[in-house]
Amino acid sequence: MTKKRFAVVASRFNEEVTDRLLASCLKTLKAHGVAERSVKVVRVPGGFELPWTVAELARSKRYDAVVALGCVLRGSTPQNDHISRATVTHLQRISLDTRVPVVLGVITPNTWAQAVARTKGALDRGKEAAEAALAMAALKGAL
Repeated sequence: MTKKRFAVVASRFNEEVTDRLLASCLKTLKAHGVAERSVKVVRVPGGFELPWTVAELARSKRYDAVVALGCVLRGSTPQNDHISRATVTHLQRISLDTRVPVVLGVITPNTWAQAVARTKGALDRGKEAAEAALAMAALKGAL
């Protein structure tokens, strides 16, 4: 059982996909010995709200890593490009500014089929995000 603490922030937008990402992320953390009580899960309305919430959690210094999960699906307008760019840029900045690893588990598929495919099997981005959080928390502890 690891003593590390994690926060996972998941968007509700495209909830069918983000619920799957979240479930896979939590399952992977548990499989690696992270107790349920050592994981804080927060849901937010959409991808644009992820950075503020992640920043609040990272600034608290209570977590060894914070995972951001979301799905920004390509649409017929450039809004998805703006949301994706802002979210990714701000999440990286939060990680650098707070010195708390922030893991990007926000997918940006072109189609609904691509989004669903990234929630299972070899493309399971929820599992990958959890594994990255575990690796970064361990690295942070080692440095």
